[in-house]
Amino acid sequence: MSKHFSDLGINAELIQSLAELKISVPTDIQEKAIPVILNKKDDVVAIAKTGTGKTAAFGLPLLQLIDVEDTNIQAVILAPTRELGQQIYANLVDFSKHSSAISIAATFGGIPIKPQIERLTEKTHIIVATPGRLVDLISRGAVNIKTLKYLVLDEADEMVSALKTDLDIIIKAIPKARRTFLFTATLSGAIKQLVQNYMSKHVVQVEADMETLGHQGIDHQFVVVEPIEKLEILMHFLNSKAGQRGIIFCKTKAAVNKLAKNLAINKFSSGALHGSLSQGIRDRIMGQFREGHISILVATDLAARGIDVKDISYVVNYHLPDTYEAYVHRSGRTARAGAKGLSLTVLQEEEVIDIDGFEDELGITFKEIKKANAQSIEDNNTLLWAKKIFKTKPNREVSEGLKSEIKTIFHHLTKEELVDKILANYLLQTQSKVEKPEASKPKKKK
Repeated sequence: MSKHFSDLGINAELIQSLAELKISVPTDIQEKAIPVILNKKDDVVAIAKTGTGKTAAFGLPLLQLIDVEDTNIQAVILAPTRELGQQIYANLVDFSKHSSAISIAATFGGIPIKPQIERLTEKTHIIVATPGRLVDLISRGAVNIKTLKYLVLDEADEMVSALKTDLDIIIKAIPKARRTFLFTATLSGAIKQLVQNYMSKHVVQVEADMETLGHQGIDHQFVVVEPIEKLEILMHFLNSKAGQRGIIFCKTKAAVNKLAKNLAINKFSSGALHGSLSQGIRDRIMGQFREGHISILVATDLAARGIDVKDISYVVNYHLPDTYEAYVHRSGRTARAGAKGLSLTVLQEEEVIDIDGFEDELGITFKEIKKANAQSIEDNNTLLWAKKIFKTKPNREVSEGLKSEIKTIFHHLTKEELVDKILANYLLQTQSKVEKPEASKPKKKK
């Protein structure tokens, strides 16, 4: 029988907020983490993938532990990206709707620091921050975290690899006599090192059921392609998912930009997301994605952290991730809130051997699918050509006289006849491009 939040020790004010948010039954990680955080004095390591309700798992007990009579900063929650930090902050504000005495501040990079400094002159109990911005505030003397009681590291696996220097500075600035709650998708070697270096000897480890951690509801597939056909195979897949939302992951910012440009040329409704873009552009792209104005995001791993959109139908690993943790975070963007989802990995022949390692480490099974055949690819390219024509804006510089002459040529054709002729002309051109290299070869002398 499922427990209720009251069974876990959550107070009436927080339960009222949860009820208004239509949250009534705790998830597995919430059932396991909340009582430990509320009732024990130990540090906590919680292993749970994105989408399992981990924000409430640390957020609810943390809100309840805050001493509202104490005006000092009592808790810092660190997130690797602004997007994830904003999501955590919004959730905490929603959870504490009926606990008005609790004051929460958000401090992230990519936006002006002065308003954040001004905000921190007011009473603040909890800070949600990105490590870089918090270090900046510490160096300016704008924040005092020497009285800190609780430190939360969310998606710690990303912070320990990409933001370790900032994390070291923060940990040196806070009291040793604190409690640390670390949330991670997998218990990697780097995370174990962090636990050993920065957490107490008395650490309680809690873990979501392996069924949940192992991507319940996600269909893991891979397709093997030649490098030259990779883009065409991807576009064939994307056309089959028209009308659905998805995220394509690339290893580097340059690869994201190149792929996003190719998708735009072929009139796919897409946007690029990576760390070198200004925060304003990232916010605009994310807004368009959330609101459905674009259906495809092309992103790096770090930039995609904090994307909490429930109806993402698929993710594509255009490049195989370097770590098992990265795969967990990538595929965890789909199949959220009990939905089904697809995680497709595009591989070259020499990469297939790596799949066994992902299966063994993560407890999942990949299914190989056959790549689209040559005829299917050709048909798809023809459809893309037609979409390009449909979405092409008229050239206003063409003279009315020339347009009139062209209309005279076509005026006796029906719409169907015109389409047939244009299509036949396109196919003739593509066929001649394929045959041209052979035809251009010099004939051998007898």
